[in-house]
Amino acid sequence: MSIGEVLAQLRPEFPDTTISKLRFLEAEGLVEPRRTPSGYRKYSWDDLDRLRFVLTAQRDQYLPLRVIREQLAARDAESAAGRSRPTLVAVGPSGEVPGRSPVPAQGQPAQSRLSRTELLSRSGLESVTLTEVERLGLVVAVAPGWYDADALVIATAVAGLLRHGLEVRHLRAVRAAADRESGLFAQLVAPLARQSDPAARARAAETARELIGLSQQLHAALVRAGLRGALGR
Repeated sequence: MSIGEVLAQLRPEFPDTTISKLRFLEAEGLVEPRRTPSGYRKYSWDDLDRLRFVLTAQRDQYLPLRVIREQLAARDAESAAGRSRPTLVAVGPSGEVPGRSPVPAQGQPAQSRLSRTELLSRSGLESVTLTEVERLGLVVAVAPGWYDADALVIATAVAGLLRHGLEVRHLRAVRAAADRESGLFAQLVAPLARQSDPAARARAAETARELIGLSQQLHAALVRAGLRGALGR
């Protein structure tokens, strides 16, 4: 497959993926497509599976490239020894292992948006609750009546918290804290993101993912520590 065909395969599941990102992952040694005599990249199905492995680890576990590279090396070693079980299983958001779907026709747009009805159905939120969540800025539509994958993650998490007795108004502080943290991280990645070099912009995106992962670890540890008294531990 050409790099464009690989991008078409990945976009439905990873809508933020770009050609620059694929080139960046190649430069980092995570995938090594074959080159034609004229210099064009040619990817195999194994290369595509490897890219899915990397992108899933970044999206679902916020693993830095260093750790993903170690996971891939372990997987490669097991494959070479005749064992097929990977250390990290690249699965989709619902737990499915991504298949090898046909390459979309040239120019066919990847489906990466959800309607309001789909968002409500998949997240478990009621329509009136979604309206309130939107009013507080927790969920933001990318276009009138349309939402992205982050909106689904947020809406699903909010629905779960509400089932435990929280109210939407209790989440104002979470929104404010996230905004402050986003502003802080933006200051760190902006110098790279402003550069015209695609590799620098890809590095900015990778840095942002690592910051998000570290922030999640810190937040979870702080909440666990704060709950020890209530749990009697």
